Amino acid sequence: MNFAEDSALTPEAVVDRFQAVRCRTEQLASVLSPEDQTVQSMPDASPTKWHRAHVTWFFETFVLSEFETNSEPFDDDFSYLFNSYYEAVGERQPRADRGLVTRPSVSEVSDFRNNVDKRVAELVLSIDPRTAKADQLHSLIELGLNHEEQHQELLLMDIKHVLSHNVTEPAYVNRPHVKEAEAPELDWLEISGGVVSIGCDASGASFSFDNENPRHDALVGDFRLANRMITCGEWLEFMNDGGYQRAELWLSDGWYTAKAQSWESPEYWKYDGDTWRVHTLTGTRLVDHNEPVCHISYYEADAYATWAGKRLPTEFEWELAARSSGSTPAGPTVNFMSEEPLSGSLHPCGPRPSGVTSHSATAGGLSVAAHQMFGDCWEWTGSPYRPYPGFKIADGAIGEYNGKFMINTMVMRGGCAFTPPGHLRDTYRNFFHPHTRWHLSGLRLAQDC
Repeated sequence: MNFAEDSALTPEAVVDRFQAVRCRTEQLASVLSPEDQTVQSMPDASPTKWHRAHVTWFFETFVLSEFETNSEPFDDDFSYLFNSYYEAVGERQPRADRGLVTRPSVSEVSDFRNNVDKRVAELVLSIDPRTAKADQLHSLIELGLNHEEQHQELLLMDIKHVLSHNVTEPAYVNRPHVKEAEAPELDWLEISGGVVSIGCDASGASFSFDNENPRHDALVGDFRLANRMITCGEWLEFMNDGGYQRAELWLSDGWYTAKAQSWESPEYWKYDGDTWRVHTLTGTRLVDHNEPVCHISYYEADAYATWAGKRLPTEFEWELAARSSGSTPAGPTVNFMSEEPLSGSLHPCGPRPSGVTSHSATAGGLSVAAHQMFGDCWEWTGSPYRPYPGFKIADGAIGEYNGKFMINTMVMRGGCAFTPPGHLRDTYRNFFHPHTRWHLSGLRLAQDC
């Protein structure tokens, strides 16, 4: 979602893009009952109804209240109920108690969304697009739409967790599983390092979040990166070799967490006495050995890398490898959320080439195809989530978007099957705490040359 790239953008086009993103959220929620949309299955997850209301609150609070003449909130209570973490805006419902917000109803949240959608569209059409005010408005809407796309992914993550706790194992949408083709042999891309440019230029034409800026130089040594992600079959080898019982493979905090949480497999895997089954948004089925393993924590990814005698790539290595291999988030083989969001795979698929095998001067002459650099699973890196050199937090409440979370989390790259189309860049930084597993997270190995 990028308004800045379109120099001829009309107010009507802004409204069209706004409505398209807002419509996708409603499509994702359309198959869920009011009961589905109200449940909160753990403190980290939020109800679908809350996601729908929160992203709407964002537009009302940061767009309408700033630009709309005599702006009034749809409901005075919503600022408390649907604020996420913006201290500058005021107090809020505790995150762990969002499932207690049975009122407003799902229907009333729909009314809230319709009201704000109408007001935003009218606002955009009322302002001269040649003015600085229009530029500021469009920038805030663009941020709001990218924010909503993030919550579309979270909506799927969270409802998957909700449905997994129902003993009848209901699917979000029913769809038969097509067995994956055999994964290609694990091979290595040899990447030449040096001083490389990392991140985005905030003054450039393309949209980026503040945590991707500023563009800066980083020193990266020569390294090798696996041509694909680790598969479920390879993860089973780790499990069968005592991977969850061998303390020497684990970071100390990871070992204590694994024992406290009784981890014996990835999230959503269950052993039925004969074989392993996995819960997915399209139903519960046998684990497919050829698809990427997913729903693993950073601690598990690091333990596997240690077991394999390798390591996780740094986020700078990952970004350099994505560019060097010719991989792109717009490639035809990338497994993101479908343009028709209920018709996509909604789960990681088997490896498909997403790069090139031709000579690359940057990479020192690649001869191995890169698979799945974008889509399928977020890939854990070995990099802590910290600000780039020169990073500055923006003024006002918007400055709370990313900066204050730059501690105690690890960076993931590449997007996943829940990520909306057009949302990703090779500089995009996602981040989660190292013990979390409900997101679509996998791993790709690296090693020093």
